Amino acid sequence: MNERIWTAALIVIGDEILSGRTQDKNIAQLASWLNVQGIRLAEVRVVADVEDAIVEAVNALRARNDYLFTTGGIGPTHDDITVDAIAKALGVAVEVHPDARATLERYYETRGGLTDARLRMARVPAGATLIENRVSGAPGIRHGNIFIMAGVPHITAGMLDALTGTLEGGRPVQSVTLGCWVAESEVADTLRSVEKDHRGTDGGEVSIGSYPFFRDGRTGANFVVRSPDADLLEACVTDLAARLTDLGHPVTRDGI
Repeated sequence: MNERIWTAALIVIGDEILSGRTQDKNIAQLASWLNVQGIRLAEVRVVADVEDAIVEAVNALRARNDYLFTTGGIGPTHDDITVDAIAKALGVAVEVHPDARATLERYYETRGGLTDARLRMARVPAGATLIENRVSGAPGIRHGNIFIMAGVPHITAGMLDALTGTLEGGRPVQSVTLGCWVAESEVADTLRSVEKDHRGTDGGEVSIGSYPFFRDGRTGANFVVRSPDADLLEACVTDLAARLTDLGHPVTRDGI
């Protein structure tokens, strides 16, 4: 019987990402965190600070994934419109969450007080709950299976930490890397054959990723074998190592 695969999507929101002024670090961070939760990051979309674009992305991605995360656009300025756009996508009003307001009041008590601009960070789509933010006071927002998070990576990391263990998922994906001094094209058929031979009779999943490189005047590749099934993973790794060695390409476990 096939094991249930849980998926998530991420919408990265912000003109500064699309312009190249800011490099996004949240994709890798979220992907790694989700893997530990037994959830696969299935797709990522980067959108501008445009309400209609955010609404369209939210509705498209939440329809085909178990979870949807957004990063960016929940600050105190006029162009932080993520909350409004997601509320529109959900067909609900925007309201000031009383617990978020109280948290911000405490945080800004010795930092100049809670201004109207800062109070914007207490606005949520109606019916939402909060995600704790121990870093900067302004909480993240959860509405069902949608998680609205900060764009600043270390703040996002704190919000993810607060969510750890709270999402339903499958088994975490494990991986082993084999390095080999060989051109990727020379062993492509072998990779496909090994992957096919280790699918598992019970529907267990295994995949082999190939990452070529050119170093010290030589061509090589690292092959990353991934599976949520530890036994299936090790069997595939052993078989792949043996076949590559038989072809005259000794492997280095943990990669080159």
